[in-house]
Amino acid sequence: MRQLLLLSLFVSLFVDCAEKKQNDKIEFQEPPASGLSGKELSLAHCSRCHAFVEPEMLTKAGWKNVLSAMGHRMGVYAGGFRPDSLFDPGISGDIVRNANIFPEAPVLAKADWDKIQRYYLSLAPDTIAPPLRKSRIHIGLKHFKYRETAFSHRPALTTMVKILPDNRGIAFSDSKPRQHILTLLTPDLKENYSIPLESTPVQFYEKANEAYLITAGKGIFPTDAPHGAMQRLIKNGPENKFKLGDIAISNLRRPVSMAYGDLNKDGFDDVVACEFGNETGQLAWFQNNGRGGYDKRILRDKPGAITAIIKDANSDGLPDIYVLMAQGDEGVFLYENKGSGNFEEKRLLTFLPLNGSQYIELADFNKDGFDDIVYVCGDNADKTPVLKNYHGVYIFQNDGKANFKQTYFYQLNGAYKAMMRDYDLDGDLDIAAISFFPDYVRYPEESFVYLNNKGNLKFDDYSFPQATNGRWVAIDAGDMDADGDVDLVLGSFVYFLPQGDTTGLGKKWLLESPSVIVLENTTR
Repeated sequence: MRQLLLLSLFVSLFVDCAEKKQNDKIEFQEPPASGLSGKELSLAHCSRCHAFVEPEMLTKAGWKNVLSAMGHRMGVYAGGFRPDSLFDPGISGDIVRNANIFPEAPVLAKADWDKIQRYYLSLAPDTIAPPLRKSRIHIGLKHFKYRETAFSHRPALTTMVKILPDNRGIAFSDSKPRQHILTLLTPDLKENYSIPLESTPVQFYEKANEAYLITAGKGIFPTDAPHGAMQRLIKNGPENKFKLGDIAISNLRRPVSMAYGDLNKDGFDDVVACEFGNETGQLAWFQNNGRGGYDKRILRDKPGAITAIIKDANSDGLPDIYVLMAQGDEGVFLYENKGSGNFEEKRLLTFLPLNGSQYIELADFNKDGFDDIVYVCGDNADKTPVLKNYHGVYIFQNDGKANFKQTYFYQLNGAYKAMMRDYDLDGDLDIAAISFFPDYVRYPEESFVYLNNKGNLKFDDYSFPQATNGRWVAIDAGDMDADGDVDLVLGSFVYFLPQGDTTGLGKKWLLESPSVIVLENTTR
């Protein structure tokens, strides 16, 4: 009888606690209604995180997807309480939960949230026509010869390509689930050797006798888990083959790129890490202590850092840092070096969160002695995977006072990266660009575009007949064969197939796509 009474008491307490826990989840004190209009509320709440987006920029269907995600960041949930499905399992989810990205309680009244939704859905169009080209891209590259590697991983899941100097071949990576590989190819594009890894390689850096491999984590998907690292590579044996060394920097949240330079002028190369993350992340620089270790300094405690460039921007003798931020609050930032390890942040450019910012380079297009910014946007893998007429390659010219004005735009659906070099050796800068989300139905040749500089910011566009042999996610430029001109290497990643795959390209890539192709420059 005593056992039954105890069991009855336990069940009663369990039910009471469960009911109380459930009530705690749904019974929050709702903030009072503001009395503001839908537009005023949108400006107030949405602009806290990123540049304001006008309703006309997405269709009603697109806004429904976006508004659902926006609501989660304001503590608005369909079931009345925050679902656990918002959080990844393990440490990644713990980090996001502790950062309060998705608050348990609503931050605005339901009446205000309803106004925001009505504002967007009432003004958004039902459809938006996809961008049309005024003319087709020319097919044929005058100064390049197409070459395919004799060795590929199938299906190709290339996450990095790197031309090794001095006619030493190519390094590239492949990242299948639970199997990550760094492969070194000979100059004739055959496998030299491969190194198995525990994490996804995303960047290869080599300087003199130093080499580093940046790895993003244990998989290819977005995460906040601190599983990324900068790993030393050691040259070994008479053939100087690379082998894995120790971890130089660990616990990075999904790093996607690094920049290297002596930021504090002590004779040692420091590192700027773009920890893109997912919901969380940060931009940081790591001071080289000269003993093989690094001390971390946070520059921006937000996710989305995707490209960093170390260069003296104001000719004061101190290296500054240019950074492209994506993932919401998108823009180009300059971190001015004030000495003694201190930096001052200055926003140079601001972009909409729909841009899908991907890459920047610095280049002096008008030869006035000041670096212009070449900006690439086109990530289309999130909640609005539709063709956008503002995706492409931009040039923002520098007036000499670090003010930047757009002077050129080349529309390129799903643009991912662009590399500025004098490919034809005529004295001006050309552009080689790849797209991961081109219009495969109408313009499949958009996946690679070569913009030949004709002067005065006018370019002729070209592609090559085999452009659809792979889905290009990575590109590198360099003198692969040591003949004095710049070659190109492209890497294919076929996990994300075109929507609906009505072209049949997806099936072809899974079976036949090379991991890497080379566009060998024949100018010399």
